[in-house]
Amino acid sequence: MNMPDTTTVLAGLCFAVCSSGISSALAQAEASDLQRLDTLLQGIETLSADVIQLIVESDGGVLEESEIRMYLKKPDGFYWETLTPFPELIVTNGSVLWNYQPDLEQVVIETWDSSRSELAAQLLSGRTDNLAAEYLIETVSTAADEHQEFVLTPMAADSIYDKISINFLLSELDLIYLDHRNGQQTAWRFENVIRNEDLDDALFEFQPPAGIEVIENTYSQ
Repeated sequence: MNMPDTTTVLAGLCFAVCSSGISSALAQAEASDLQRLDTLLQGIETLSADVIQLIVESDGGVLEESEIRMYLKKPDGFYWETLTPFPELIVTNGSVLWNYQPDLEQVVIETWDSSRSELAAQLLSGRTDNLAAEYLIETVSTAADEHQEFVLTPMAADSIYDKISINFLLSELDLIYLDHRNGQQTAWRFENVIRNEDLDDALFEFQPPAGIEVIENTYSQ
């Protein structure tokens, strides 16, 4: 299933920042960086955007460019539709995840636990309370800049990423870069971003079309 370490990375992407305080064990500078990131994410209840995804090889060549439509709704609604070049739809309501691949005429249905979601999902869902225990956080620009960049470096030696860069322009989500240890980079550019519009819960459900193969990988939580 093409749920990027990239889309698993995104698959919960939503919403308001954790209400809990930052651990007193954090160094002051790191706490300040996390607080800045929290501030930029606060107040997001829903988010919709057009996304351009680039997968770039280590030599700088573009391996693939995709056009994507995404919707997020707090706490766990996530919709990620790849329009080109290979149509695919990933939808979750927070408990079930559907991965529909029209070209294969199949849908894979999985039990979904949002706590499994990776970094970007945690960030945009506001699940930042454990972030400082897993990543070194650095603000590249100041809070006064129109462009603000946060670089997160995994502490775990077995992470598939070297670093993750979260970029905001005029306080709106602009770019996310995922630098993979294999030298590839995944980049998401967010366009036509709209915060807090009304999104129907039905958007985060999926009814498989008649006649397609249904593969269920569900389990009791």
